[in-house]
Amino acid sequence: MIARDYFVHESSYVDEGCEIGSGTKIWHFSHIMKDCKIGANCNIGQNVVVSPGVTLGSGVKIQNNVSVYTGVVCEDDVFLGPSCVFTNVVNPRAFIARKSEYRKTTIKKGASIGANVTIVCGHDIGQYALIGAGSVVTHDIPDYALAYGVPAQVRGYVCQCGEQICFSNLEALCPACGRHYRIDKSSRTVKESK
Repeated sequence: MIARDYFVHESSYVDEGCEIGSGTKIWHFSHIMKDCKIGANCNIGQNVVVSPGVTLGSGVKIQNNVSVYTGVVCEDDVFLGPSCVFTNVVNPRAFIARKSEYRKTTIKKGASIGANVTIVCGHDIGQYALIGAGSVVTHDIPDYALAYGVPAQVRGYVCQCGEQICFSNLEALCPACGRHYRIDKSSRTVKESK
């Protein structure tokens, strides 16, 4: 038997062909399906399903009762709150096979998805974005955005540390950690300034 450097609870299943990084923990009643790639130091909670071919970066935290469907990519340090929901087909029918129509959804580095959020497939969540609990994401969310509601709308911006930041003359300073940000005038995107 080959020793592994990650933990799988005895009630969980990991299918053949998965790559799982060191220090990762897979808790009760979860199922990691074939050909998944899971980075180091991830924490996968109770009753989580990771569908075939899903990629999770390092440091990803998935809370209880989440299904991460084929087509979803989570970059490093993503947080998925309890019972958040992904889709991978926009017009599902039980009697029509649409596996060739799966749409990709990327949750970018450091983003946090709140409890009970629904993310409609084909939309990306930007780096360090924060999606409020119970929201429904129906379009792309930019980097550092604070978005919530049904449908989710950008209501402000957050720092990498998760604290809300306020802009004045296209510049912001995080009151908690001191990081500086600016809004690029031409692209209207938020960027950290060194």
